[in-house]
Amino acid sequence: MAQKIDVSKVPEYSKVKVKSRLGAHTGIVLPSPADALFLKLDNGYNVGISKSSIESLEIVEPKKEKSSKPEKSVVKKKKGLPSVHILHTGGTIASKVDYSTGGVIAQFSPEELVGLFPEVKSFANIESRLVANIQSEMMRFGHYNILGEAILEEAKKGADAIIITHGTDTLHYTAAALEFALQNLSIPVLLVGAQRSSDRGSSDAALNLINAVYFASKSDFAGVAVVMHESTSDDYCHVLPATKCRKMHTSRRDAFRPINALPYARVNFRENKIEKMSDYPVVEKGKTLEFKPFKPDIKVGIIKSHTNMYAEQFLAYKGFDGLILEGTGLGHIPTFDMDEHSRENAEIKKAVLELISSGTIIFMASQTIYGRVSLTVYSPQRELREMGVLGHLSDMTPETAFVKLAWLLSNYSKEEAALLMEKNLKGEISDRLTESMYLN
Repeated sequence: MAQKIDVSKVPEYSKVKVKSRLGAHTGIVLPSPADALFLKLDNGYNVGISKSSIESLEIVEPKKEKSSKPEKSVVKKKKGLPSVHILHTGGTIASKVDYSTGGVIAQFSPEELVGLFPEVKSFANIESRLVANIQSEMMRFGHYNILGEAILEEAKKGADAIIITHGTDTLHYTAAALEFALQNLSIPVLLVGAQRSSDRGSSDAALNLINAVYFASKSDFAGVAVVMHESTSDDYCHVLPATKCRKMHTSRRDAFRPINALPYARVNFRENKIEKMSDYPVVEKGKTLEFKPFKPDIKVGIIKSHTNMYAEQFLAYKGFDGLILEGTGLGHIPTFDMDEHSRENAEIKKAVLELISSGTIIFMASQTIYGRVSLTVYSPQRELREMGVLGHLSDMTPETAFVKLAWLLSNYSKEEAALLMEKNLKGEISDRLTESMYLN
């Protein structure tokens, strides 16, 4: 039975019905300031109501005391459907705030997942587990190793496909890391994220995950890819190459774009459509999956070129195993002493040479993101190349170059790593760039 209560004494996370000058609202009470009452409505949005305008308030349902972990559950498997295993690493997708306790349930069972996104059970038998609970911007190389080992385990259990739910901020770093580190992959490994959490009306979580499960269960793709919204509409998702995509917007649902490449495919599970847009690796049976891990203590940095730089900025990376120069345009950093105002540039050139002489591998990528580096067009770039700066004719993003260099240094000698940085290993360096690959 509903219980009337003093507005000033309403307990947080209880469900209430409020009548005010704004109308009637029912929702979960959120932490609120002294002069207002904040509610989480059933549609996922929040509303703030001035306490002075509240005419009546009733508690519909008291705060629930819940365990932070879901109950164990079993999902019945359907014969004939592929087995898709979902590895959860944290982030907003497939997680939601439990407003009855104020906590976040990050671990989810298969039954709960099917409850959130029931469409997936039409395409696959789902198994899921939590492998990490970390914001993506907090990840380190050791987390890539945890994820890689988990993929090996699930593949040995017979998974036909693996989907990884992941925070979006560094999702493209992880995608590239897994692409390089997983050898002889004969199943899809798809990374999905959400720009907005699943308890919001504008969430992109459902479409991304369901389209990923649909693509994994219906296509012949075998490799690592990212599945995210194609546009702001809730219809198609792009399947993006792991080493050729990037988060290009802070909050848009279609933030992930292909860079210097075309998407592998576009997917719309509602219309049962998979439209192939470019060549991709396909299933080849008989391979033995291998994971070549990252060394957690490998030191690789990224430095962004800008005006008015100082040699000390470069020398801060002395002792690092590798350094990505995020150059301007075709691959520039300020190394020429042109006049009395640019004397420091000569010191920068000396600093770069000092780093290379001390054993640091230096690789040039462009901060324009799109296009190819060329270290032979201008004299300063020619000098950099002669000094040992790598990256000529590469079109890798700075993030992919960073991950690739760290992985190579973890598994090869410095001499071998330097040679392999300029070779295309996993589609990270394009053979040719076309007009359709720009701002796709």
